Amino acid sequence: MSEETLVPHAQRTSLAWAISDILTIARRNLLALFRIPTAVVFSILQPIMFVLLFRFVFGGAIPIPGISYVNYLIPGILVQTTIFGAVGTTIGLAEDLQKGLIERFRALPMSRMAVLAGRTVSDLARNVVVLLIITGVGFLVGFRPSGGVPAYVAASLIMLLFAYCLSWGFAYVGLAAPNSETAQAMTFPLIFPLTFASGIFVPVYRMPSWLQGFATYQPVSQVTFAVRNLMLGSPVGSTVWTSLAWSVGAILVLAPLAVMRFRRAA
Repeated sequence: MSEETLVPHAQRTSLAWAISDILTIARRNLLALFRIPTAVVFSILQPIMFVLLFRFVFGGAIPIPGISYVNYLIPGILVQTTIFGAVGTTIGLAEDLQKGLIERFRALPMSRMAVLAGRTVSDLARNVVVLLIITGVGFLVGFRPSGGVPAYVAASLIMLLFAYCLSWGFAYVGLAAPNSETAQAMTFPLIFPLTFASGIFVPVYRMPSWLQGFATYQPVSQVTFAVRNLMLGSPVGSTVWTSLAWSVGAILVLAPLAVMRFRRAA
Protein backbone atom coordinates (compact mmCIF):
# COMPACT_ATOMS: atom_id res chain seq x y z
CA MET A 1 0.00 0.00 0.00
CA SER A 2 1.37 3.39 -0.98
CA GLU A 3 2.21 6.21 1.45
CA GLU A 4 -0.52 8.34 -0.16
CA THR A 5 -3.10 5.77 0.92
CA LEU A 6 -1.79 5.39 4.46
CA VAL A 7 -1.74 9.09 5.37
CA PRO A 8 -5.46 9.81 4.79
CA HIS A 9 -6.34 6.63 6.68
CA ALA A 10 -4.26 7.78 9.66
CA GLN A 11 -5.88 11.17 9.53
CA ARG A 12 -9.35 9.67 9.55
CA THR A 13 -8.40 7.48 12.50
CA SER A 14 -7.06 10.46 14.47
CA LEU A 15 -10.20 12.45 13.74
CA ALA A 16 -12.38 9.55 14.86
CA TRP A 17 -10.46 9.26 18.12
CA ALA A 18 -10.70 13.02 18.70
CA ILE A 19 -14.48 12.94 18.20
CA SER A 20 -14.74 9.96 20.53
CA ASP A 21 -12.72 11.78 23.21
CA ILE A 22 -14.84 14.91 22.86
CA LEU A 23 -18.07 12.94 23.23
CA THR A 24 -16.65 11.07 26.24
CA ILE A 25 -15.76 14.32 28.01
CA ALA A 26 -19.14 15.81 27.09
CA ARG A 27 -20.92 12.75 28.51
CA ARG A 28 -18.86 12.98 31.69
CA ASN A 29 -19.82 16.65 32.11
CA LEU A 30 -23.51 15.96 31.56
CA LEU A 31 -23.52 13.08 34.03
CA ALA A 32 -21.78 15.27 36.62
CA LEU A 33 -24.38 17.98 36.04
CA PHE A 34 -27.44 15.77 36.38
CA ARG A 35 -26.06 14.15 39.52
CA ILE A 36 -26.50 17.56 41.15
CA PRO A 37 -30.24 18.22 40.64
CA THR A 38 -30.10 21.63 42.29
CA ALA A 39 -27.73 22.89 39.58
CA VAL A 40 -30.17 21.82 36.88
CA VAL A 41 -33.14 23.31 38.72
CA PHE A 42 -31.49 26.71 39.20
CA SER A 43 -30.31 26.85 35.58
CA ILE A 44 -33.99 26.51 34.61
CA LEU A 45 -35.48 28.57 37.44
CA GLN A 46 -33.68 31.80 36.57
CA PRO A 47 -35.08 32.20 33.03
CA ILE A 48 -38.54 31.20 34.28
CA MET A 49 -38.33 34.02 36.82
CA PHE A 50 -37.38 36.46 34.05
CA VAL A 51 -40.38 35.31 32.00
CA LEU A 52 -42.80 35.75 34.89
CA LEU A 53 -41.29 39.04 36.00
CA PHE A 54 -41.45 40.76 32.63
CA ARG A 55 -44.67 39.09 31.54
CA PHE A 56 -46.78 39.94 34.60
CA VAL A 57 -44.94 42.75 36.42
CA PHE A 58 -43.16 44.95 33.88
CA GLY A 59 -44.94 43.92 30.71
CA GLY A 60 -47.95 46.15 31.22
CA ALA A 61 -45.71 49.22 31.29
CA ILE A 62 -43.94 48.38 28.02
CA PRO A 63 -46.35 48.81 25.09
CA ILE A 64 -45.17 47.47 21.74
CA PRO A 65 -47.08 48.85 18.72
CA GLY A 66 -48.65 46.12 16.60
CA ILE A 67 -47.62 43.18 18.77
CA SER A 68 -48.41 41.77 22.21
CA TYR A 69 -45.57 42.17 24.68
CA VAL A 70 -45.40 38.45 25.45
CA ASN A 71 -44.73 37.68 21.78
CA TYR A 72 -42.05 40.36 21.79
CA LEU A 73 -40.55 39.14 25.06
CA ILE A 74 -40.20 35.35 24.73
CA PRO A 75 -37.82 35.27 21.73
CA GLY A 76 -35.55 37.70 23.59
CA ILE A 77 -35.73 35.66 26.78
CA LEU A 78 -34.74 32.56 24.80
CA VAL A 79 -31.66 34.35 23.46
CA GLN A 80 -30.75 35.55 26.95
CA THR A 81 -31.26 32.04 28.34
CA THR A 82 -28.87 30.43 25.87
CA ILE A 83 -26.23 33.10 26.57
CA PHE A 84 -26.54 32.62 30.33
CA GLY A 85 -26.38 28.86 29.75
CA ALA A 86 -23.06 29.26 27.96
CA VAL A 87 -21.66 30.80 31.15
CA GLY A 88 -21.66 27.26 32.53
CA THR A 89 -18.49 26.71 30.49
CA THR A 90 -16.72 29.27 32.66
CA ILE A 91 -17.76 27.68 35.93
CA GLY A 92 -17.18 24.09 34.83
CA LEU A 93 -13.66 24.68 33.54
CA ALA A 94 -12.72 26.74 36.60
CA GLU A 95 -13.88 23.91 38.86
CA ASP A 96 -11.99 21.27 36.85
CA LEU A 97 -8.84 23.38 36.91
CA GLN A 98 -9.15 24.04 40.65
CA LYS A 99 -9.61 20.32 41.39
CA GLY A 100 -6.67 19.29 39.23
CA LEU A 101 -8.83 17.32 36.80
CA ILE A 102 -7.43 19.07 33.74
CA GLU A 103 -3.92 17.98 34.69
CA ARG A 104 -5.17 14.40 34.95
CA PHE A 105 -6.83 14.67 31.55
CA ARG A 106 -3.58 15.88 30.03
CA ALA A 107 -1.82 12.79 31.38
CA LEU A 108 -4.24 10.50 29.56
CA PRO A 109 -3.78 9.33 25.94
CA MET A 110 -6.53 11.55 24.61
CA SER A 111 -6.98 14.43 22.21
CA ARG A 112 -5.76 17.75 23.62
CA MET A 113 -8.83 19.54 22.26
CA ALA A 114 -11.25 17.13 23.96
CA VAL A 115 -11.34 18.98 27.29
CA LEU A 116 -12.42 22.32 25.84
CA ALA A 117 -14.56 20.95 23.03
CA GLY A 118 -16.21 18.41 25.34
CA ARG A 119 -17.10 21.11 27.83
CA THR A 120 -18.58 23.40 25.19
CA VAL A 121 -20.54 20.54 23.60
CA SER A 122 -22.01 19.45 26.93
CA ASP A 123 -23.07 23.01 27.71
CA LEU A 124 -24.64 23.21 24.26
CA ALA A 125 -26.64 20.06 24.98
CA ARG A 126 -27.82 21.51 28.28
CA ASN A 127 -28.83 24.68 26.48
CA VAL A 128 -31.02 22.68 24.11
CA VAL A 129 -32.93 21.17 27.04
CA VAL A 130 -33.37 24.52 28.78
CA LEU A 131 -34.45 26.13 25.51
CA LEU A 132 -37.25 23.59 25.06
CA ILE A 133 -38.42 24.06 28.65
CA ILE A 134 -38.50 27.86 28.44
CA THR A 135 -40.36 27.64 25.14
CA GLY A 136 -42.98 25.55 26.94
CA VAL A 137 -43.17 28.12 29.72
CA GLY A 138 -43.60 30.81 27.09
CA PHE A 139 -46.61 29.00 25.64
CA LEU A 140 -48.11 28.72 29.12
CA VAL A 141 -47.94 32.50 29.63
CA GLY A 142 -49.42 33.33 26.24
CA PHE A 143 -46.61 33.18 23.68
CA ARG A 144 -48.08 32.47 20.24
CA PRO A 145 -45.46 32.49 17.45
CA SER A 146 -46.79 32.65 13.91
CA GLY A 147 -43.65 31.77 12.00
CA GLY A 148 -44.21 28.02 12.00
CA VAL A 149 -42.09 25.06 13.08
CA PRO A 150 -39.32 25.43 10.45
CA ALA A 151 -38.84 29.07 11.44
CA TYR A 152 -38.70 28.11 15.13
CA VAL A 153 -36.05 25.47 14.39
CA ALA A 154 -34.01 27.95 12.33
CA ALA A 155 -34.27 30.56 15.10
CA SER A 156 -33.19 28.01 17.70
CA LEU A 157 -30.17 26.97 15.64
CA ILE A 158 -29.11 30.61 15.26
CA MET A 159 -29.22 31.35 18.99
CA LEU A 160 -27.62 28.02 19.95
CA LEU A 161 -24.78 28.58 17.48
CA PHE A 162 -24.21 32.08 18.84
CA ALA A 163 -24.20 30.85 22.44
CA TYR A 164 -21.84 28.01 21.54
CA CYS A 165 -19.39 30.41 19.92
CA LEU A 166 -19.54 32.67 22.97
CA SER A 167 -18.84 29.67 25.22
CA TRP A 168 -15.28 29.59 23.88
CA GLY A 169 -14.80 33.07 25.26
CA PHE A 170 -16.28 31.94 28.55
CA ALA A 171 -13.83 29.02 28.46
CA TYR A 172 -10.98 31.52 28.39
CA VAL A 173 -12.44 33.28 31.43
CA GLY A 174 -12.84 30.00 33.31
CA LEU A 175 -9.22 29.04 32.68
CA ALA A 176 -7.97 32.48 33.71
CA ALA A 177 -9.94 32.62 36.98
CA PRO A 178 -8.44 31.28 40.24
CA ASN A 179 -11.70 29.55 41.27
CA SER A 180 -15.28 28.99 40.13
CA GLU A 181 -16.73 31.78 42.28
CA THR A 182 -14.39 34.35 40.77
CA ALA A 183 -15.03 32.93 37.30
CA GLN A 184 -18.76 33.45 37.67
CA ALA A 185 -18.23 36.99 38.95
CA MET A 186 -15.93 37.77 36.00
CA THR A 187 -18.63 36.91 33.46
CA PHE A 188 -21.16 39.36 34.87
CA PRO A 189 -19.58 42.60 33.56
CA LEU A 190 -19.17 40.90 30.18
CA ILE A 191 -22.73 39.72 29.61
CA PHE A 192 -24.63 42.41 31.53
CA PRO A 193 -24.22 45.25 28.98
CA LEU A 194 -24.75 42.89 26.04
CA THR A 195 -28.01 41.42 27.33
CA PHE A 196 -29.64 44.42 29.00
CA ALA A 197 -28.48 47.13 26.57
CA SER A 198 -30.11 45.25 23.72
CA GLY A 199 -33.48 44.64 22.11
CA ILE A 200 -34.30 41.70 24.37
CA PHE A 201 -36.73 43.43 26.74
CA VAL A 202 -37.61 46.75 25.14
CA PRO A 203 -37.45 48.28 21.66
CA VAL A 204 -34.14 49.97 21.01
CA TYR A 205 -35.82 53.20 19.90
CA ARG A 206 -37.08 53.72 23.48
CA MET A 207 -33.50 53.94 24.76
CA PRO A 208 -31.51 57.20 25.05
CA SER A 209 -30.18 58.36 21.69
CA TRP A 210 -26.54 57.93 22.77
CA LEU A 211 -27.20 54.25 23.53
CA GLN A 212 -29.28 53.34 20.48
CA GLY A 213 -26.33 52.84 18.12
CA PHE A 214 -24.62 50.32 20.39
CA ALA A 215 -27.87 48.59 21.32
CA THR A 216 -28.90 48.19 17.69
CA TYR A 217 -25.73 46.79 16.17
CA GLN A 218 -24.20 44.79 19.00
CA PRO A 219 -24.33 41.00 18.49
CA VAL A 220 -26.97 40.10 21.08
CA SER A 221 -29.45 42.53 19.55
CA GLN A 222 -28.80 41.25 16.05
CA VAL A 223 -29.36 37.65 17.16
CA THR A 224 -32.50 38.72 19.03
CA PHE A 225 -33.87 40.53 15.98
CA ALA A 226 -33.25 37.49 13.79
CA VAL A 227 -34.82 35.07 16.29
CA ARG A 228 -37.84 37.30 16.94
CA ASN A 229 -38.52 37.94 13.24
CA LEU A 230 -38.28 34.26 12.40
CA MET A 231 -40.52 33.13 15.24
CA LEU A 232 -43.14 35.81 14.56
CA GLY A 233 -43.09 35.40 10.79
CA SER A 234 -41.79 38.93 10.15
CA PRO A 235 -39.29 39.92 7.43
CA VAL A 236 -35.81 39.08 8.65
CA GLY A 237 -33.85 41.42 6.39
CA SER A 238 -30.12 41.04 6.96
CA THR A 239 -30.38 40.07 10.62
CA VAL A 240 -29.89 36.34 10.01
CA TRP A 241 -26.70 36.82 8.03
CA THR A 242 -25.43 39.41 10.49
CA SER A 243 -26.05 37.00 13.38
CA LEU A 244 -24.19 34.22 11.60
CA ALA A 245 -21.32 36.59 10.85
CA TRP A 246 -21.08 37.56 14.54
CA SER A 247 -21.05 33.85 15.49
CA VAL A 248 -18.33 32.94 13.01
CA GLY A 249 -16.26 35.95 13.97
CA ALA A 250 -16.63 35.16 17.67
CA ILE A 251 -15.42 31.58 17.37
CA LEU A 252 -12.53 32.53 15.06
CA VAL A 253 -11.28 34.96 17.69
CA LEU A 254 -12.28 33.29 20.95
CA ALA A 255 -11.45 29.63 20.24
CA PRO A 256 -7.70 30.24 19.60
CA LEU A 257 -7.54 32.41 22.73
CA ALA A 258 -9.14 29.65 24.81
CA VAL A 259 -6.78 27.02 23.38
CA MET A 260 -3.71 29.16 24.14
CA ARG A 261 -4.93 29.77 27.67
CA PHE A 262 -5.58 26.05 28.12
CA ARG A 263 -2.01 25.22 27.15
CA ARG A 264 -0.70 27.72 29.68
CA ALA A 265 -3.11 26.86 32.49
CA ALA A 266 -2.90 23.09 32.51
